[in-house]
Amino acid sequence: MAQVDEAALAAARAGDRAAFEAVAEPFRKELQLYSYRMLGSLHDAEDRVQETMLRAWRALPSFEGGHGLRAWLYRIATNACLDALAQQRVRSLPWAQVGPGDPADPLPAATQEGWIDPLPDSMLAEPERGPEARYQTRESVALAFVAALQWLPGRQRAVLILRDVLGFSAEEVASQLQTTVAAANSSLQRARATLQSRAGDLHQLAPPTAETSALLSRYMRAWEDGSLPDLVSLLTEDAVLSMPPIPLWLRGAEDIAAFYAQGPMAGDARGRYRALAIGASGQPACAMYVPSEKPGVYAAFSINVLTLRAGRVQALDVFLLPDLFKRFGLPLELSGAGAS
Repeated sequence: MAQVDEAALAAARAGDRAAFEAVAEPFRKELQLYSYRMLGSLHDAEDRVQETMLRAWRALPSFEGGHGLRAWLYRIATNACLDALAQQRVRSLPWAQVGPGDPADPLPAATQEGWIDPLPDSMLAEPERGPEARYQTRESVALAFVAALQWLPGRQRAVLILRDVLGFSAEEVASQLQTTVAAANSSLQRARATLQSRAGDLHQLAPPTAETSALLSRYMRAWEDGSLPDLVSLLTEDAVLSMPPIPLWLRGAEDIAAFYAQGPMAGDARGRYRALAIGASGQPACAMYVPSEKPGVYAAFSINVLTLRAGRVQALDVFLLPDLFKRFGLPLELSGAGAS
C-alpha cells in the first residue's frame, strides 16, 4: 500500500498542485484497475481516473481525513464510475448477449460498441487487500468475472468490488457510497446472489504453471502450422469461442472445428499466422498477426485470451480489434521471423 506523506498532503491542501500529484499518483494504478472492473473498458477506466484526480484536487480543501486518503480517492472514483455507467450501455462478451451460433451461418456484421476489453497484465496492481477479500487479483480481472460484474447495477457492482475484491470494511464502503452499513450489506448480498446465479459464465481460472505456458505454446504452434487437428485437440468438448466485435459465439469443439475449417484455417493455412505470447486478464494469451501487403511482414490481427480447465482450453475469447495492440504495447507489424 502506498504511504501518504503527511507533510506533502498538508502542502497539497494549502494549494500546492505538485504536492497533491505526489501524494495521489501512487494510487493511480489501483484506481485504474478498480475503474476497469467497474466499466469493463480500458479507455473508459483511464478517463474516469483522470476525472477522479481532477475532482479530488478540486475537493481537497474539504478532505477531513476519516478513513484516509486512499479510501477517499476510491469514493471519488466510485462516483465518477457511477456517473459514467448512467450514460453507457452494458458491456459484455458475445456469450452474454446472444445464444450460441451455427458455424454454417454467415458471420453477422461487427458492432463496435459495448464490448469488454482484455486487460494487459502489465496493468495488474497488488493494492492492499483487507481480510474480508474473497478474490485474488488474477481472479478478479478474468474476462468471465468482469463480464459477470457488468450485469450488476452500478452500486451493487461497486459494493461487491470494494468488499470482496479489495476487502474494504462495511463501514468504509458505507462511507464511500454515502449510505448506511445496513444498506451496503444488503447491496452486497444481492450482488453476491446475482453473481452466483451467473456461475455458469464464470470459468474456473487455472493458476499459471509450466504446463500453462506449454499449452499456450502448443496453441500458437497449431496456428502457425495451420494444423486444425492440433488446435482442436487442445479444446474441451464444451469449449466456447467468441470473437468481439462480431456478435457471435460457438459452443463445442465440433462446431469450433467446423467454423475454422471453412474460414480461418480453410485450405493450406501453414504460414498464414504468426503469434506472440502475452499476458491478458490474468490468463494465458497471445497476439496474432496475418500477412500484410508488405512482403515478409505480418500485420496485427487479434488478441486471443485462453481460459483453461484441467489442462485444456475451455474458452477462447478472440478480440478482432487491432487497436488493442497499442494498449498492450505490441508492434502493429511483425517480421516473418519474429514469431512465438
